[in-house]
Amino acid sequence: MSACGVGGGDSGDSDAKTLTWASTGGQFQEDEKNALQVPFTEKTGTEFVNVSPAEQAQVRAMVTAGKTIWDLANMSWIYAGAYCGELFEKLDDPALDRSKFPEGTTGECFVPTYRYANIFSYNADMYPGDKPTTIQDFFDVEKFPGKRVVYDYPKAGLFEAALVADGVAPEDVYPLDLDRAFRKIDTIRSSLVFAPSYGAIQQMLVDKQASMVLTVTARTIVSAQSGANLVPVWDFNTTDIGALVIPKGTPNKALAQEMLAFVTEPEQSIAYAKLTGTAPSRPEVDLESVGYTDEQKKFNAFLPDRGRTIEQDKQWWIENTDALVQRWTSWKVG
Repeated sequence: MSACGVGGGDSGDSDAKTLTWASTGGQFQEDEKNALQVPFTEKTGTEFVNVSPAEQAQVRAMVTAGKTIWDLANMSWIYAGAYCGELFEKLDDPALDRSKFPEGTTGECFVPTYRYANIFSYNADMYPGDKPTTIQDFFDVEKFPGKRVVYDYPKAGLFEAALVADGVAPEDVYPLDLDRAFRKIDTIRSSLVFAPSYGAIQQMLVDKQASMVLTVTARTIVSAQSGANLVPVWDFNTTDIGALVIPKGTPNKALAQEMLAFVTEPEQSIAYAKLTGTAPSRPEVDLESVGYTDEQKKFNAFLPDRGRTIEQDKQWWIENTDALVQRWTSWKVG
């Protein structure tokens, strides 16, 4: 056990006492600093150098050059799964016990640092009469006209939603029937807006350029706080994880794993969840202990009575993302 009481293994490279943390920038990286980094500094003396954005291409360039300068990176677990042991370090600290986390949320090179959902919401100002109540309504442009905005990336929950709206039981969604999903999405193609960033989604919702949205928990909350009169539809949503991964070749692997274990401890995960509205990664944490605001509770898919949810299948996405991104790109332009 390390001096922190949260990490294991050899602490020899912990003498560095400085970790470089790559993330998304903006408010979310500030939340990481306040909820996660500051307590670790207070506990261990470790300092942090923060950089952004955390991009896969930069990890590849660093590792290829043999000059890895990032110790932790907030980026998709898909990369860590696809390039585990090649571009990312395998996690071998005993403190990162996979049994602490929900089934299906871990891999050799990643564990969840928080959980979120891809939430279907609508702008109540734009539907004064009938209200959407099911995932089928997202695909019903006759009864519920208006633009639907989604993040321009296949893993944003649209494919699973399309299949369930087309009659597939949630437990049978994986492996994804892509032909069937694309046919369903085709029925609303003229009403879909593909946003290049989460910031663009937020702006479109606030400006009422879109009447429905399928997007992540934190961005849904921020959009509502910015003035969009959003109402979540608790029928079907996908859940997913955020992950801090360790680029291959860092000289500070032991200290980075110690930090990663620290991040997933209840006290820190609760502090981060309170700032962001996301959910802690470990199921033993009582969500009522987080102290969510009413608005955060409104959009939290992990509270009781929130309809049907499924965890996005990690191995399926690791194996199929590249091919699906190519097909997605061709479909949009063709």
